[in-house]
Amino acid sequence: MDLELAMQTFLEEARELLGDMEGILLDIDPARADAEQLNALFRAMHTIKGSAGLFGLDDIVGFTHQAENLLDQLRDGQLRLDDELVGLLLRCHDHVKLMIQALDDKADLASLHDAALLASLQAYLAAPHPAPTPAPEPASAMEAQQEQEAPDAPSALPPHEPWLLSLRFGPDVLRNGLDPSSFLRYLATLGSIEQIEAVSCNLPIGEDFDAETNYLRLEVLYRSDIDEQTLNEVFEFVREDSELHIWPLGRAGAHLAEACANATPAEAEAVRLAWQRFGALDETDAQAVDPAQPPAAEPEPPREAAEAIHEPPPPTAETMPAASESRRLHESKFLKVEAGKLDSLINLIGELVIAGAAANLLARRSQQPQLVESTLAIANLIEQIRAGTLSMRMVQIGEIFQRFPRVVRDVSRELGKDIQLHIVGAETELDKSMVEKLGDPLLHIVRNAIDHGIESPPIRQAHGKPATGNLWLNAYHESGSIVIEVADDGGGLNRQRILAKARERGLLGDEDEPPDSVVFQQIFEAGFSTADHVTNLSGRGVGMDVVKRGIEQLHGTIEIDSETGRGTTFRLRLPLTLAIIDGFLVDVGHSTFVLPLEAVVECIELPADLPENGVHDCINLRGELLPLLHLGRFFELPPIAAARRNIVVAQYGERKAGLVVDALQGEFQTVIKPLGTLFSALKAISGSTILGTGEVALILDVPALIQHACRKESERLAHTIPPASTADPFTQRSTP
Repeated sequence: MDLELAMQTFLEEARELLGDMEGILLDIDPARADAEQLNALFRAMHTIKGSAGLFGLDDIVGFTHQAENLLDQLRDGQLRLDDELVGLLLRCHDHVKLMIQALDDKADLASLHDAALLASLQAYLAAPHPAPTPAPEPASAMEAQQEQEAPDAPSALPPHEPWLLSLRFGPDVLRNGLDPSSFLRYLATLGSIEQIEAVSCNLPIGEDFDAETNYLRLEVLYRSDIDEQTLNEVFEFVREDSELHIWPLGRAGAHLAEACANATPAEAEAVRLAWQRFGALDETDAQAVDPAQPPAAEPEPPREAAEAIHEPPPPTAETMPAASESRRLHESKFLKVEAGKLDSLINLIGELVIAGAAANLLARRSQQPQLVESTLAIANLIEQIRAGTLSMRMVQIGEIFQRFPRVVRDVSRELGKDIQLHIVGAETELDKSMVEKLGDPLLHIVRNAIDHGIESPPIRQAHGKPATGNLWLNAYHESGSIVIEVADDGGGLNRQRILAKARERGLLGDEDEPPDSVVFQQIFEAGFSTADHVTNLSGRGVGMDVVKRGIEQLHGTIEIDSETGRGTTFRLRLPLTLAIIDGFLVDVGHSTFVLPLEAVVECIELPADLPENGVHDCINLRGELLPLLHLGRFFELPPIAAARRNIVVAQYGERKAGLVVDALQGEFQTVIKPLGTLFSALKAISGSTILGTGEVALILDVPALIQHACRKESERLAHTIPPASTADPFTQRSTP
């Protein structure tokens, strides 16, 4: 490990702590904040400050120290938590997050100095904030309460009693990019180092000396009002490879043998003399230490004395290794891997899939049973490797959802609205590459729902609704896709207003009476807006077209359901991955196409008596009207003579359509290759793949094909059925 790797570890841990801090601040009820939440807030800021101090990041240390003071007074009951203070702490969180990002970008931290925020912190700390006074109690009850609370005091030791620190850093501490002197400099910011002695008896002479190896042991007499747990946290980064002991000076003498258990005789004697000069040893303890003898067990103090110190006891030098070991065992279950390496592995597995398909084809052509069996076994192993590797790139969509509580809080307060966010299905998994691209589209939809969808409290109450609005984020898997819903209980979309605006802009004809699905899709047109006035959030007609374009780039679709006075639901459907899928090969003419296997419901034979050019191109499938789409005609491919033709019943969401093909080839592991910019506008093709023969097969865009088939059938119905019947539910479900 080098210094750069240690810095990356600090950045990752700081981001995790800031994420936890933001979550607590958004969930906390100021009137019912408990000690655990307040302590967690303090620990987050304190840990970031301590770690930043080890790297000499004075700008971060200085600001987090001020925020830490505020949190310290808050958890001690000197300040009362309210909405104003929560807002200030969120601003502190944002500022630290900004500094962490700037540090990662190698930017200048001094340029981020926020004098206004520091002034707000100082003003809050200086202003009187009396803690709530409890009602008076009888003397006996108050005494009982004091006795009950006494064990929770930080320490029963005399105030500012010195600490004795015995620091034996690991031999590789310098190679790991950490300087032992940086820990001493940071300790000096928390208290005062009164004496320090270096035990150098293990220092080699001549050629045996290695400048990158640590040979020193430091004995430190330190005075500060911080507790033992805080002192232990200072050395969290080096505890694994080091031998560290921390005791109050008055109790250190009884632990001399323990501190020298792994020391050479010369080192043990040097430690004993240093402790004697510190005043930690009396005449009984001042005898020479024999390292060959195991340390004597410390006599157990009386129960009353133990309780007088503190209960439960804070982490000590004896207990910290066990806790650290437990934490390491937990962390060993996970391995952090650079995303680029995983992407490279996915690409290599894709090439392996293509090569395996080619080998399997050659084996079948050779008609050698043993060779065919071997290639099939290899293909099965490749499929397992593919599935396992793709699962490593799947992350929970909660990674996106977790940013929206803050968005909802800030935007709703800016607009004077009270909105409650409900998150469902945060554990639903999606390809990481898609998660990273979903943030902006979802942000636009959420902000529009808050601004345009949910009414202000007076309007809601006038319509008999609760003053608090509700916003839902929901995710779930359906038919091999992931569905993300953003719903609100606001006033819904104004169909007539959208229709009038669309006609005004020439998007729809004056005589057209399209279904709701067509009307609502107009809001995704560039520059389309029905807002009466522009705000800093919306109203300019930009954003929703970006949403649709971003979703289409992910090969997804977006639908809208809205009911006046009840609310609106935006429904996004996306494929689970954009890398490798299970496909289904079909032949149309002399061409081969691939359908995503998850979209295939069943395959049936095309009825021989079906009219080739009938009024309605559909069949009755077990009582269900199934629109048909002849892919040969759709792609204008030359027909071939086929003994029988087949219908592949495909489904996307609630819609179904039958795709007429000439032959079925079966399942095929499909490596998705993107199309070039020349073909980016094609609506019926979503990608390409390479077959075992080396030929290229196009991957069909099933949602687009189903929508086309449904729309064509709706148009036929509109021309053959009287207008009074055009409100057929099937027609209303169609999309443009």
